[in-house]
Amino acid sequence: MASPELARPDAPPTRRTGEGAVPIFVTLGLIAGLVAAIIVGLSASEALVRLGIPDPGPLTTYGLPAVKAIGEVAAVIAIGSLLLAAFLVPPQKSGVLDVAGYRAVRTASNAAIVWAACALVLVPLTVSDTSGQPLGESLKPENLWKAIPQIELAGAWRNTAILAIVLAICSRMLLRWSWTPIVLVLGIATLIPLALTGHSSAGGSHDLATNSLLWHLIAASLWAGGLFALLVHARRGGAHTDLAARRFSTVATAAFVIMAISGVVNGAVRLPVDELFSSTYGWLLVAKTVALVILGGFGYLQRRRSLPALAADPTSRGALIRFAGGEAIVFAATIGLAVGLGRTPPPPEDIRPTPAEVQLGYNLDGPPTLARLAFDWRFDLIFGTAAIIAAVWYMLGVRRLRARGDAWPVGRSVAWLLGCLTLLIGTSSGLGRYAPAVFSVHMGAHMALSMLAPVLLVLGGPMTLALRALKPAGPDGPPGPREWLLAALHSRFSRFVTHPLVASVLFVGGFYALYLGGIFGATLDSHGAHLLMNVHFILSGYLFYWVVIGIDPAPRQLSPVTKLAMVFGSLPFHAFFGIALMSTVEVIGGWYYSALGLGWNNDLFGDQKIGGGIAWATGEIPLVLVMLALLVQWSRSDQKTAKRIDRAADRDNDAELAAHNAMFAELARRDREGWQQ
Repeated sequence: MASPELARPDAPPTRRTGEGAVPIFVTLGLIAGLVAAIIVGLSASEALVRLGIPDPGPLTTYGLPAVKAIGEVAAVIAIGSLLLAAFLVPPQKSGVLDVAGYRAVRTASNAAIVWAACALVLVPLTVSDTSGQPLGESLKPENLWKAIPQIELAGAWRNTAILAIVLAICSRMLLRWSWTPIVLVLGIATLIPLALTGHSSAGGSHDLATNSLLWHLIAASLWAGGLFALLVHARRGGAHTDLAARRFSTVATAAFVIMAISGVVNGAVRLPVDELFSSTYGWLLVAKTVALVILGGFGYLQRRRSLPALAADPTSRGALIRFAGGEAIVFAATIGLAVGLGRTPPPPEDIRPTPAEVQLGYNLDGPPTLARLAFDWRFDLIFGTAAIIAAVWYMLGVRRLRARGDAWPVGRSVAWLLGCLTLLIGTSSGLGRYAPAVFSVHMGAHMALSMLAPVLLVLGGPMTLALRALKPAGPDGPPGPREWLLAALHSRFSRFVTHPLVASVLFVGGFYALYLGGIFGATLDSHGAHLLMNVHFILSGYLFYWVVIGIDPAPRQLSPVTKLAMVFGSLPFHAFFGIALMSTVEVIGGWYYSALGLGWNNDLFGDQKIGGGIAWATGEIPLVLVMLALLVQWSRSDQKTAKRIDRAADRDNDAELAAHNAMFAELARRDREGWQQ
């Protein structure tokens, strides 16, 4: 981030930026809050009876959903404004945000403040709602501080408030474009604590419900927030409205598909089909589905009418403003509907879940045999979906190259597809199904995600493919995906993480910090921690092998000797880690594995020794293969250098060799003359 003083020559004007955003925000917030309060009013008594808690009073009953709806509107506005600044409108050529981007990040900062304030208010409201006490009792410090650690949802709102405050500060400091994608990710992260709590985090199949909700919330926030930002931008008469509308149309289309699929999955997990029209929860799902269809209709009209009008005349914003305004109102009502749905309990389940189902979200039929590991699949909505999308995008890039007559090595395509397949198998096959319940299987999945899949993905050269397949913006065109990728490659952050020492520490040090440092054992029952661990395994492995193998362009050009040193330096640490696991005197996370009640997994200490053996045996193989590949690359590099010297010699009739020989002849002559004297 840069201070205004450092960027004064390109600094945008400092006029007030909320004049066009505030009325729209207030209107949408009131609509969402009103709809949420009305729906909760219709189902509040049912919820209290179902949960068996006393009535906390109308201030909590109606205030909680209203404040939550207003806060979520503020959250999506912050996210959408950052989306506009990061990817929908271009910055200045110097990298400083243009007027539109500057206005958007200031709006994001203001919205984040509202989001943080609502989250803070929701802490005592949640305590009141959960305990059944009036809000006044929950606001007493002695009651509030004692209840927050005990009520998961109250803790989630506290964490959300902290993240939203950080988001507001970071957005206020933004001046250069290079930081906006990072702050956008931070904005999306403010939704994560809530996604990991509530209906989706409890009961059977809560792994599918939580993962689908993560997709749903991210897609909805980008769609609804981007729509708000585009509407405000168009009303202000901002530059590049036609470009922003085209780019947002792509985002909205993808978000519509993701919301539809994830909504169906989440609804199917929570509600049997036969109760869709016989329960309040089912009718709210139907209403939300209808709202999604209406939003899709608005999107269709935007593509058919607004985009062609803007393409013909970039100043023709009337159709865009009308359709976006109507769509924003429906979205606000949908957010209120979603809040009401979250406050409405689904029909009770007749089957009592087993301890394993409570913790994992599903049951395990028996010990992890080879057949079960190979064929007992449970699709991972996060990483399994990512593997499929990555494979499809890669092949689309290859097809684009071949369509224009450019070649692409088949071996790279095969390596990438095998890497995606490894990611899919490591998270969605029996390996991924048993990994949360059996330490040795977890270690096998860990090795696949951190040691094998990254090697194959790096060998695929995805960044090289993207740079060749994506169209350049041109000298006068607004930057697009290719320019964004180049900016990321040449950023200071990329240069820092690709330092050999940093990449090695992240790759190897993660093993010790997670397992021997106590993080793994303390967070075994957290679904969010499980997702973060998998992300760490994949990214740290990819970063290490990207630096070592070096097919794709990187901020640092390392010599083969340095790469070999990284591999040789990692080998003993991996070996020692496996030995350390096998030598531990206590079971890591024994409390969690015992709580699962799996009678066939009683020898936890022996299973941990097997896991350490897997880490020791399988961790060395990829590193040895990479070392051999580096030796081959080194040999080929020498051959290329020799061929280049030969071609240069053919062009100048060995002038360099002749000069070299003449130098030695002169030295010999001087030596003879010296001896004669």
